[in-house]
Parts: sequence; C-alpha cells; structure tokens
Amino acid sequence: MDYMLEVGFLGTKAPFFMDFATVMVALLPFLMMIGISLIALRNKAHSIAQAVLFIVSVIVLICFEIGVSVGGGFEVLMEDSSISHDYAYIVLITHILVSLFTMFIWAYTLIKAKKHLQEHKHKKMGNITFFGVIFISISGIWVYRLLFVQ
Repeated sequence: MDYMLEVGFLGTKAPFFMDFATVMVALLPFLMMIGISLIALRNKAHSIAQAVLFIVSVIVLICFEIGVSVGGGFEVLMEDSSISHDYAYIVLITHILVSLFTMFIWAYTLIKAKKHLQEHKHKKMGNITFFGVIFISISGIWVYRLLFVQ
C-alpha cells in the first residue's frame, strides 16, 4: 500500500495513486466510445464492455479515495500548490458532484438496460452517462493540473 503514496510516473510531485487515477480518467471516454461502438455488433459485447468499464471505474475510485485518505486529504495535496485554495476547492467539489451523479446514472442505466433496451430511454441515459464521463475526464485532469502542475 505504501507504493500508492510514492511519487508517481507522470513527472510531477503527485503520488502514484493520483497519476494512476488521472490516466484512467483520461482514458475512460475513449474506452467508453469503444464500448458504445460495440452496439453495432448486436451481441452482448456492448453490455459486457460497459459493465467492465463501470466495475473498473468503481475500483479506481475506491483506490483513489483510499489514497487521498491515507495521504492526508485535499489540504495536504494542496500544500505546495500556487493556485487559490478556494478556486481549487470549487473545481474539486464540482468534479465530485458531477462524478457522483454520473456514476449513479451509469449504474441505473446498467441495471435497467434489459428493461429499457429497445426504448429511447436507454439511449438517452447512455448519452447522459457518456457526457458525464467526458466532464469527469476533463475536470479530473483539471484538478490534477491545479494541484500538481505549476
């Protein structure tokens, strides 16, 4: 578990867990686009891909939360940043709220997929999830940049 707090691999002062989570969040929209493109195959590949991406995202989120908690939290990560604390906090809170909303919508869409599969509602919920994931990716990279890239 100590490796999570060691300096990461992106060349900043960020800990390993933060670099790992940021890379995963940056890749997520692209991985999700691949999963969405599997709809054309008309088999279970799309649903399996979405379920796997969701589970991996939850695991990354749990590892991230453990890393933040063990590492001392936002205040410790913010210590060496030249960015305004209030500004970084607002960006972080926005990122967290949209992330939670998106994860709940994603989970709902996965759970209700069979029921709503042939309906417009499934596509609409999928679109909301996808745009939420894009926002999560952009805002996650933004938070990383505020905290670790000077």
